[in-house]
Amino acid sequence: MREAGRETAAGGRSGLLYAGPFIMYVDRFSMGPMLLPIARDLHQPLAAVAQAATAYFVLYGAMQVVYGLLSDRLGRVRLMRVASLGAGLAAILSAAAPNLAVLVAGRALTAALICSLFPSALTYIGDRFPFRVRQRAVADLLAVVAVGMTLANLGAGLLAAYASWRLGFLLPGIALLALAFALRWLPESLPDPGLERPLAQLRRLATRPWMVFLFLVTIPEGAAVLGFFTFLAPALEARGTSPGTAGAVVAVYGLAVLLATRAVKRLTTRVRPHLLIVIGGSALLLGFAVAALAQSVATILVAGVTCGLAYAVMHSTFQTWATEVAPESRGTATALFPTAAFLGAGLCTIATAGLADAGRYGELFWIGAAVTVPVVAIGAAGRWRFPEREGGDAGGGVIGEGIAG
Repeated sequence: MREAGRETAAGGRSGLLYAGPFIMYVDRFSMGPMLLPIARDLHQPLAAVAQAATAYFVLYGAMQVVYGLLSDRLGRVRLMRVASLGAGLAAILSAAAPNLAVLVAGRALTAALICSLFPSALTYIGDRFPFRVRQRAVADLLAVVAVGMTLANLGAGLLAAYASWRLGFLLPGIALLALAFALRWLPESLPDPGLERPLAQLRRLATRPWMVFLFLVTIPEGAAVLGFFTFLAPALEARGTSPGTAGAVVAVYGLAVLLATRAVKRLTTRVRPHLLIVIGGSALLLGFAVAALAQSVATILVAGVTCGLAYAVMHSTFQTWATEVAPESRGTATALFPTAAFLGAGLCTIATAGLADAGRYGELFWIGAAVTVPVVAIGAAGRWRFPEREGGDAGGGVIGEGIAG
């Protein structure tokens, strides 16, 4: 990447960089609290409506590598503008869906486009912000997306309870259209003209053992951190809790992420990355066990907090690892991580939707706990053995260097 591209984005313009990930997280995390209201409104079983979440997860993950390759060639801002425009129109289609088939198609199309915003923003920060200030920029990004998570869970539940679930898709859609126009003022980060061809780039990444290891371990990690979390709000609603209350309870997840990212920045100077995986994974295991024992406001509240801690501590450690493996192809390598994570999340929702439809949430969360154990053991062992200079970047253990899209 050209050295001129590493200059800090000017003043308030850099705020536009955070707007895309914020809207993306609002759109992504609004689905959980609205599953049951959508099922009732469209007169469909919960397992069928969960297909919309599955389609979102699968397309979100599958398209990441495509956008990683495009980002390395077309420029980060140009890609974000086009994706914002398309995702905005797709979100509006979701809001207007007359039946489940159109809703699933709308959510899949939204995911296939909106998924480029977070990794493009993360890579843009790596391109344009000098290392001495980069961590502060990424910390701001973490804070913004945590607020988006909180607003999504709280707002989607309230909209579904007191207005219409359709607004949960319509409002982000309008915001994305506005963002597509506003991004014209964000300076571009130009691609490297000497970058190798896409297939050659992917083949080279596929020959790096640590890239392959990380990709494979991230599939079940994505199921544990992202997939099972989708069912926290429905588990409460199935016990008679209103969508507004369920969304408010699960919204604590975003607050936990926000607070934990601030704490982790201090921990990284004292705690090795593999131990952070153990700490975050242990919190996730505890949360699933508590939620499996009973699905009450108190237990789901605990599960929401521990899932947030796991996202901030464990999931972001895996993402940081992904940015170290191949810095010369950072856009593509970084995109492969959410590809694996959302593949795992999609497989999770497909495999467990039947249990949710039958109200067997205890069994569902015990499966989440069972999946978490090998993820933590294998992931921590791999990170412990990973040579710090494998990717050529110093300071690889810093959590602030990025989290997944």
